[in-house]
Amino acid sequence: MPKAETFILNKTEIDHKIKRMAYQIYEANVSETDIIIAGIVSNGFVLAEKLKRTLEKISPIKVTLCKVTIDKTNPIAPLTTSLSAAMYANKSLVLVDDVLHSGTTLIYGVKHFLDVPLKQFKTAVLVDRNHKKYPIKADYKGISLSTSINENVSVIFEKGKDRAILE
Repeated sequence: MPKAETFILNKTEIDHKIKRMAYQIYEANVSETDIIIAGIVSNGFVLAEKLKRTLEKISPIKVTLCKVTIDKTNPIAPLTTSLSAAMYANKSLVLVDDVLHSGTTLIYGVKHFLDVPLKQFKTAVLVDRNHKKYPIKADYKGISLSTSINENVSVIFEKGKDRAILE
C-alpha cells in the first residue's frame, strides 16, 4: 500500500513563499546591479528560475542563472556549474535547492563556491526540514518544518500543480 501524502504547500502558497524570498534577496542586494542565482539540479534549478523571474519583476537587478550539477549519490565528487568561476567572482551569489534535508548537498555546493572570492554568499531553500548533519543553514527559506527522520519532504514542480508534500 502506498504511503499517504500530506500537503505542506500548494501552488498558491509556494508562489507566495517565492515572492517573499525574492523580496528578501532584493533587500540584501539593494545596492547591486546584478547577482547570480545558482540552482542545484534539478528542483533547486527550477526554484532558482522561479526566483529569477520574480526578482526581475520586483527589482531592477539583473539576475544571471547558474546551473549546479552535483552527484547526490557521491556529493564529494567534483560538481559542475554552467558558469565559469570568472563569471561569478566578486559578485553576490545565492545557492538554491528545493529542500534542506541533511544539508549534504548544500554543504558540498557551498564548498565549491568558497574557492572563488564572492561579494556576498547566501543560501535559499523552499523547505528547511531541521534535520541537518552539517553546520549549514538557509539564509532564505520558504518554510521551516520539523519532521520525523523517517518522513520525506518532496517538492513537485508541475505546470499549474506545484506542491510540497510530506511522504
